[in-house]
Amino acid sequence: MDGRENMTYDFSLFGEVDSYLFREGNHFRLYEKLGAHPVLDGGEVGTYFAVWAPNAEDVSVVGDFNGWDRTRHYLAPKKDGSGVWEGFLPNVGKGALYKYSIRTRSGSFLEKGDPYAFFWEVAPNTASVVWPLDYQWQDDEWMIGRRRKNALKAPLSIYEVHIGSWRRNKQEEFRSLSYRELAHELGDYVISHGFTHVELMPVMEHPFYGSWGYQTLGYFAPSSRYGTPEDFMYMVDVLHQKGIGVILDWVPSHFPKDAYGLARFDGTCLYEHEDARKGVQPDWGSLVFNLGRNEVREFLISSAFFWLDRFHIDGLRLDAVASMLYLDYSRKPGEWVPNRWGGRENLEAVDFLKSLNHAIYQEFPDVQTVAEESTAWPLVTRPPFLGGLGFGLKWNMGWMHDILEYMSTDPIYRKYNQNRLTFGIMYAFSENFILAFSHDEVVYGKRSLLNKMPGDAWQRFANLRLLLGYMYAHPGKKLLFMGCEFGQAREWNHDGALEWDLLLKPEHEGVARWVSHLNDTYRRESALYDDDFSPAGFEWCDFSDWEQSVVSFIRKDARGSVVLAAFNFTPIPRHGYRIPVPEAGYWQEILNSDAQEYGGSGEGNLGGVESQPGWWKQWNNSLVITLPPLAAVFFKLER
Repeated sequence: MDGRENMTYDFSLFGEVDSYLFREGNHFRLYEKLGAHPVLDGGEVGTYFAVWAPNAEDVSVVGDFNGWDRTRHYLAPKKDGSGVWEGFLPNVGKGALYKYSIRTRSGSFLEKGDPYAFFWEVAPNTASVVWPLDYQWQDDEWMIGRRRKNALKAPLSIYEVHIGSWRRNKQEEFRSLSYRELAHELGDYVISHGFTHVELMPVMEHPFYGSWGYQTLGYFAPSSRYGTPEDFMYMVDVLHQKGIGVILDWVPSHFPKDAYGLARFDGTCLYEHEDARKGVQPDWGSLVFNLGRNEVREFLISSAFFWLDRFHIDGLRLDAVASMLYLDYSRKPGEWVPNRWGGRENLEAVDFLKSLNHAIYQEFPDVQTVAEESTAWPLVTRPPFLGGLGFGLKWNMGWMHDILEYMSTDPIYRKYNQNRLTFGIMYAFSENFILAFSHDEVVYGKRSLLNKMPGDAWQRFANLRLLLGYMYAHPGKKLLFMGCEFGQAREWNHDGALEWDLLLKPEHEGVARWVSHLNDTYRRESALYDDDFSPAGFEWCDFSDWEQSVVSFIRKDARGSVVLAAFNFTPIPRHGYRIPVPEAGYWQEILNSDAQEYGGSGEGNLGGVESQPGWWKQWNNSLVITLPPLAAVFFKLER
């Protein structure tokens, strides 16, 4: 029997306006139209299916409801030139497993998952799942006020998390926690340590767990490894109710070659480039999106909208932006194709990123987009109308590399590398920077942050506290990968959990307490965040004392709040050390990484120091303080 009789084509979610916008390249909510949508059609309950496959000879829906028989339920091509196939199948609803069976022009048959599926089978199974999104949000208070929490002038202290390896359930074969378990355990932990946001490494469905999510295949589905889409919504909801923002890593730069995914979707290079010099990413063995196609751009922008719209996400961090911007990224001469002007800039990617950011900030003005861009591409965080890419924030990779190289040097030799501390200020205000110690810095033989530090055990912990203190004082928002907040000793391993038992040791517990107090002080003192992206918020006290490896500077805001931070990068305490200050008064010591409660030696300034009059270097007042060994000390001017 001809299976076409079992489907109806008089019902369509993809109307004339949708088709027009789709072909024009301006349809950014395709998740409402394409994919599988349970609906009521003429009294019949069923599912509407729609898929873009312009070069297919025919398309059918196969699933557990028809014995995976491709001859039973064919879709019909729309007559509008969109390349969309559609149909309504009665009596198919929530939980049904399905794929699209595509006959190519060469006569071969492909079985493909739905690019717009909201849910997938748990890997290694590969079917899409019919799944209406049904959740009652309780985060109204957060959503109404989140513009202030996500603003560039707000304190942003981000805790980066890999869901599968943050914590494991020891009672159940050491399994990863579910979204619902994480909602409370992660939420309470983040609150206890004072972070303002969490950033989740990609939760979008991915076939290979070891890719950490960066080989995304399901761009509209949270990974089923940890629960349903509603479970993920619950986690975001609870985090919001606890006052915690949620940022997602999102990967528009490349996608895996798995046969059931986007690769050669209808028998042709639909989402990727045909030319391997453009379409293959050599570092990761994955495929590169063809950003010159309207439909591909809309697919990606719709994915971004989907997470911000349906999941109330507060920001998207775009991975590997540099790989998108440069045609010769990781390629040798002859392995790439120049742009139309003969250059190496990917003009299509530049245009896409500008369009993406413009569309996001137009529709979701209270969120942020973040670029992991590892080169000196100009104006990454400036608006497109000024020639920028339009991101809200950018990771400061240069600062990160400089400070880690400096801190890994034996203190005896640090005086010869003082420029690695000071150079970052030369460009600190050229972009809206996040200072990030991310997962990339604690894997593949790079060692944990703690074990990058030189010296004996005491010095390594003191250096780590000093490093974290320097990050929190320096201009720029903050990001710290899980485990760094208590001095994890091992490199991160995605197949295990963090070394939580280390918190039973006082030196690790001291680091955790230091990070908690840094976050508390950072959120409380507006001078430390209000003018992060302007020279008006920073001024050197003294950067010239390279001989003793000491630097000091002030952070300030427009309301007159002033915080001084001084750093001793040697294990020698500096007694009677003089620092110029811009104003007379009492300077209260508000943080000291050498305090005994953090595992330090207990040297300090007895609560604060009164300034002394008289010209010293550039100002007419100075402080005479004790600078503890390998320590960061913060003072606040009291008025």
